[in-house]
Amino acid sequence: MKWFLALSLMLTSMASAWAKPKHLLIVTVTYGFPHTSIPTAENVLTVLGAQSGLFTVDIVRSGPRPKDKAEEAKWEDTARRALAEKMSVDALKQYDGVIFANTTGDLPLPDKDAFIQWIKSGKAFIGMHSCSDTFRESPPFIGYPPFIEMLGGEFLIHHAQARVDCLNQDPRHPATQHFGPAFNVFDEIYLLKNFHRNRVHGLLTLDKHPNTGMPGDYPIAWCKTVGKGKIFYTSLGHREDVWTNDAYQKHVLGGIKWALGLESGNSTPQSTGAKLAAAEIKDGFRPLFNGANLAGWKLRHPDGRPSWTVENGMLVNTVDKEPGTDLVSEEKFRDFTARYEYMIPKGANSGFYLRGRYELQIIDDFESRKSAPGGNGAIYSFQPVSLFASRAPGEWQQVEATIQGNRVTMILNGVKVHDNVEVPRPTGGELDANLNDPGPIFLQGDHGSVAFRNIRIKPLK
Repeated sequence: MKWFLALSLMLTSMASAWAKPKHLLIVTVTYGFPHTSIPTAENVLTVLGAQSGLFTVDIVRSGPRPKDKAEEAKWEDTARRALAEKMSVDALKQYDGVIFANTTGDLPLPDKDAFIQWIKSGKAFIGMHSCSDTFRESPPFIGYPPFIEMLGGEFLIHHAQARVDCLNQDPRHPATQHFGPAFNVFDEIYLLKNFHRNRVHGLLTLDKHPNTGMPGDYPIAWCKTVGKGKIFYTSLGHREDVWTNDAYQKHVLGGIKWALGLESGNSTPQSTGAKLAAAEIKDGFRPLFNGANLAGWKLRHPDGRPSWTVENGMLVNTVDKEPGTDLVSEEKFRDFTARYEYMIPKGANSGFYLRGRYELQIIDDFESRKSAPGGNGAIYSFQPVSLFASRAPGEWQQVEATIQGNRVTMILNGVKVHDNVEVPRPTGGELDANLNDPGPIFLQGDHGSVAFRNIRIKPLK
């Protein structure tokens, strides 16, 4: 039996080695902004195919649009002819998939509808960076909605290039299995629109704005299936040094392997719903925020600005030029232990109220090391923390807070900062002064931006 198993494995390996390489078409035509990294992208993709032995490539390119108006019509005609030659219905039959590497604008494909149907028939589509700036509905472009729907997201804007930690959402996927928890990269980071978490399988993401640090959902890479076709997209790849980065090349190659069906990986959209550890459930905890929507919560003032959104499992309050509105749980509690995580951008200010009357302060005091009343973790206007335990803006902070009667115990980032502190009065901004009555959890939203996640509660008898 052992020799049979060994023979089977050997034959499988030999069959893989003898398998005919896949054939891919690389498209780098640009009717919008021409990235200087395109020649590097073409080179890297060609080398990845040759070195892996998994695929061969053809390339259809346009080069940058000429500045001389007299040459522009000739340039457009050349690009149109090149696309017609390689991407007609008949021409596509020779390919197993297509790569849009930093394409931009309304590409003059010979038959856009047929191209989409060709992908849905079981072909691979791989897109990098400004692929999402292709066929977008934004002047001067006309757009083509079926392409954006197939891809899963559309370029909106970008700001200054930034260094970010892209969070790995699927450490088992071929495109991300080599990254570990995060991929640190300096690149031009896209902000997207027409993106829906429930339609894609997330691979890389940010939980805060790449430039401002404001909490939110900022997707970087994902995969999905459309019909029988497989879609892989990464918004990274603006810079030449990103394309020459070994980790990025593995990211791209892994995505290509998956899209071609050469390696397996999940493409089911991930749930953002709240998940509790078995130990917490056994101990009596339950979710207070479901991670999916605002069910169970209401604005403190119904006519206030609706500043709270749910983004990729986070409860996000955005305060920019206008103040936000406090958010209050519909359920009320008297004695309980609450556990939650929060993140704030630099200079932000918020609070978590027990029974709607006792504020546990949330504020950026990392640089000042402020521990007076009003500092991070303080029982606002009443007692500072016993030890400084704040984390830097942009980092998630963890709290366990217990209230029994009028006594509060709080653990901030693993440090007990309040130990059975008697709080005989409301701390300011309270819903009411009925101290001994059950009250809601109240999240301060009128001061500054903040994000919460994993809010769970254990009522105490």
